Amino acid sequence: MRRADEQEFHEYVSARLDRWRRSAYLMCQDWHTADDIVSVAVGRLYEHWPRARQADNIDAYAQRILTRAWLNEARRPWRRERPHEAPLEHGTVDVPEVVDRESLADLLRSLAPRQRAVIVLRFYLDYSIEETAAILGISQGTVKSQSARGLAALRLNADAFGA
Repeated sequence: MRRADEQEFHEYVSARLDRWRRSAYLMCQDWHTADDIVSVAVGRLYEHWPRARQADNIDAYAQRILTRAWLNEARRPWRRERPHEAPLEHGTVDVPEVVDRESLADLLRSLAPRQRAVIVLRFYLDYSIEETAAILGISQGTVKSQSARGLAALRLNADAFGA
């Protein structure tokens, strides 16, 4: 890659890294895994940067890479294992904020990976149905049905969790 292209890539990634990390966390519910997913996505984006620059919407192209990196990671056998207890996080934070964040994390964790990806893309990142379908490589009807089923499951689970 030319030096000018590398500079453009570096500026693009630097401006979006925090957003990618937050959206990866919402999908995987673990900051370490989110960092891994973002690093894989940045590597793939770097590899395909000449093609990505030519895309109509570079952000959608990058989000697609990030989302697919999460879905690929979620398919790995060791991701199916569930720890008995979550490790304790150290630090001082406001207790109500943690309760809200934890209940949201529990609700999102109750969804299947693809449903979670659809919910995060549609309602957290505010992508349209068409953009979400393009990012995930699925039909618009599937986005609609996964959104409806995911929201219904969240409502049901919110009652069960007492949120």
